[in-house]
Amino acid sequence: MRSLPEADPGLPDLRGPLRFLWWNARRQGGPLLVGIGYAILWWLVQALMPAALGQGIEAVTAKDTGALLLWSAVLLGLGLVQALAGIMRHRMAVYNWLAAAYRTVQLTTRQSARLGATLPKRLSTGEVVSVGNSDIAHIGSSMDILLRGTGAVVAIVTVTVILISTSLPLGLLVLFGVPLMAVAVGPLLRPLHRRQRHQRELTGELSTRAADIVAGLRVLRGIGGEQVFSERYRDESQRVRHAGVRVATIESVLEGAQIVLPGLLIAVVTGVGASFAVAGQIPTGQLVAFYLYAVFLIGPMRTLTEAADKLTKGHVAAGRVIRILSIDPEMAGGSGQSKGGVLRDPASGVTVRPGTLTAVASGVPDEAIAIADRLGRYADGDVTFGDAELSTLPLAEVRSRILVADNGARLFNGRLRDELDIRGEATDDEIWQALDTACATDIVEALPDGLDAEVSEAGREFSGGQQQRLRLARALLADPEVLILVEPTSAVDAHSEARIAERLAKARAGRTTLVCTTSPLVLDHTDHVIHVHDGRVRAEGPHRRLLDSSPDYAATVTRGED
Repeated sequence: MRSLPEADPGLPDLRGPLRFLWWNARRQGGPLLVGIGYAILWWLVQALMPAALGQGIEAVTAKDTGALLLWSAVLLGLGLVQALAGIMRHRMAVYNWLAAAYRTVQLTTRQSARLGATLPKRLSTGEVVSVGNSDIAHIGSSMDILLRGTGAVVAIVTVTVILISTSLPLGLLVLFGVPLMAVAVGPLLRPLHRRQRHQRELTGELSTRAADIVAGLRVLRGIGGEQVFSERYRDESQRVRHAGVRVATIESVLEGAQIVLPGLLIAVVTGVGASFAVAGQIPTGQLVAFYLYAVFLIGPMRTLTEAADKLTKGHVAAGRVIRILSIDPEMAGGSGQSKGGVLRDPASGVTVRPGTLTAVASGVPDEAIAIADRLGRYADGDVTFGDAELSTLPLAEVRSRILVADNGARLFNGRLRDELDIRGEATDDEIWQALDTACATDIVEALPDGLDAEVSEAGREFSGGQQQRLRLARALLADPEVLILVEPTSAVDAHSEARIAERLAKARAGRTTLVCTTSPLVLDHTDHVIHVHDGRVRAEGPHRRLLDSSPDYAATVTRGED
């Protein structure tokens, strides 16, 4: 039993789709060659069966009991070998399909984690979903079809040699007839792939639309736009359906051609062979064998058409995967070092002193978010961390030392305990302490299995406020050197917000924490408040002093209320 996926998928060749597919094939070269060997044996055994059956018929005609038993035994042996080879061929085909598909999954997942926020900026959600839903499967299929495709070529060559050695006219008829059948089907592949590509693009756009609607559903309901967007989605889904019908039209013509054209070849070969048999040029057994060969060739010919289709799809899919794998992160780290200390953002003038609970208050949330992104190295800036520029530090080190927790974070499926304790080092007491700080103990206590409860994808079973409190608990358990929280209490009630503010100050005492918020309940528990307007620091100091000394700050945090 082989384990999938591999521990390390390796470094892919991104110089082109064909090179990527070839790299994939080389990574699983051994299983691929073994599978091709079984496929060749499987096809060859089938190719020899008509000859054995023809010899058996001639033995019946000649009333030769010994020869009949011999060829019957040969036919039985060929059937047993075909069954065994078929089982092993299918087993290796499935393995090679899974190996190529899972390797591509590993590569794209690793790249997605590496890109982080860069990925949604460069590619739409629908395009990424399309890669995961279809392109990965096409790459697996391109490896799978190599087995049967190679065996089909060998089978056709073998049958052609047998026919030529038996009857030159019939052999030449098959020799030229098979390529003509393949050429006749070829023109259908180009429009098929064009329509399939168009359908995939429309499906990707529809997936993006669906993701946008789901993400903004509450807002859409609030402004009465739910019906408008549902109608747009309905119209786009109909476009996808019509594109699918156009694809199915070409596919049906292709399927029909794959039956009609080989049928014509069978009829011609059978007719010519029958005339030769009547003229006494070939025995009856060989006539039956020729007919069976013509029927048999339908399988390899259809396989070659299927191979052309799947390899073309694999080529297109590899190009889309390469597009993702070729994207470079917007943020790149260096090899510098820093002992930590004051975190400064010269662009805004924000200075976060170590060991303090600092707040950034801005009437425009995007301004505070931009500052948090620069301080966390999610956007370019001349930020310094102690005596070093943040951009010179290794990115992995920055991520481990400075954690930016915003409301765009998601809960993943799995055990709640594992979802909260991302380091895997916290004790139950520490987890419950973090939950208590985030006022989230009631959420866990209401679950039948408590911390061992299974969380569904994106934490759908939790409300917005519950998700926010659980995300805060997760950020606290990570216990970074610098914790940056963006609007951590925007979705909770005032009573819970006041408790979180008080407990957060105690939980992060002596460690560097920055909170981007305009909530007076939170600001009142901070050590230092920085008021930002138009992207620059306008005032700073304790919350209550700023309320008295800065009218702009007071208007920001009280929202203009008296």
